[in-house]
Amino acid sequence: MRVGVVGCGHWGPNHIRVFSQLPGSVVTCAADPDAKRRAVVAGQFPGLAVVDDYTALVSRPDVDVVVVCVPTRKHEEVTRAALEAGKHVLCEKPLTVGAAEAVALTDLAASRGLTLMTGHVFLFNPGILKLRELMVSGQAGRIHYLRALRTNLGPIRQDVNSVYDLASHDISIFNFLLDAEPVTASAVGASFLSPGIEDVAFITLTYPNGVVGAIQVSWLDPKKLREIVVVGDTKMVVWDELAPAGPISIYDKSVVREQYYDDFGHFHLLAREGDLTIPRVPSQEPLKVQNQYFLDAVKAGQLGRSGGAFSVSVVRVLEAIAQSIAQGGAPVEIAQASR
Repeated sequence: MRVGVVGCGHWGPNHIRVFSQLPGSVVTCAADPDAKRRAVVAGQFPGLAVVDDYTALVSRPDVDVVVVCVPTRKHEEVTRAALEAGKHVLCEKPLTVGAAEAVALTDLAASRGLTLMTGHVFLFNPGILKLRELMVSGQAGRIHYLRALRTNLGPIRQDVNSVYDLASHDISIFNFLLDAEPVTASAVGASFLSPGIEDVAFITLTYPNGVVGAIQVSWLDPKKLREIVVVGDTKMVVWDELAPAGPISIYDKSVVREQYYDDFGHFHLLAREGDLTIPRVPSQEPLKVQNQYFLDAVKAGQLGRSGGAFSVSVVRVLEAIAQSIAQGGAPVEIAQASR
């Protein structure tokens, strides 16, 4: 499988490295308008053709699939050009800024018989996959709520806000863990660094069956945090990407009802403390797992994870969050995508 990578900034070189290492794929070309970036990747990967215009890359006969690593607001333009040139596409998250554009790209890919996948890389993270396994098996019991923290001091972007940059990860994770889409979103955000670009946001999502999801994202925080907490009625599970002991911790904690002896109809609510378990989670590079999955999907002509409907759903949620922020935190209903 011959791969072309559009965008050689922060993430593009990682794709070049991974696809160069995977069996059954070779990176033949990379594109970036910046001469310094082109020179860097050309030096790192001898024999790699580099061009300054993505249109030259997508038209090359030695490119079968295109990886889109450009700024978010350019995703739709580059992805469309690649699909119209008959190339399969792996586009970095989120697929587009607007849901209408995401739907149009999904329909275009389907009409051409092409694979279009969004790089929601945490769907291929071994810790997140373990977390989903624990939830699907029922070990946490009935899920009450999920909480996500994704903060750091930078990197600060100018093309989109922290919601599109950071919360898109956690929206995709929540939807994946729950196998559901939120029905409402409410959020508040603030722009301390660049006018009109929220660098911090606090988001609440409501899912079917009363499950609540809370997300905090920030480019302006003293600590780098990558954490998700799942609270069930029998156990509580924490995914912490930066935890030295392992990414998953299972807390055998819950709240139990103990009946009053002097009044049959009343109960105490008591905290039950149990053991802490840290299960073994395999060490794998999520990007390598994701990109192999993409190659396999192209060959099979079938994409199960992070496909069109899933990607559209994430963008719908991002749009609803943006609308809620503009309305001062008012809840916004989210249109449901067919999965």
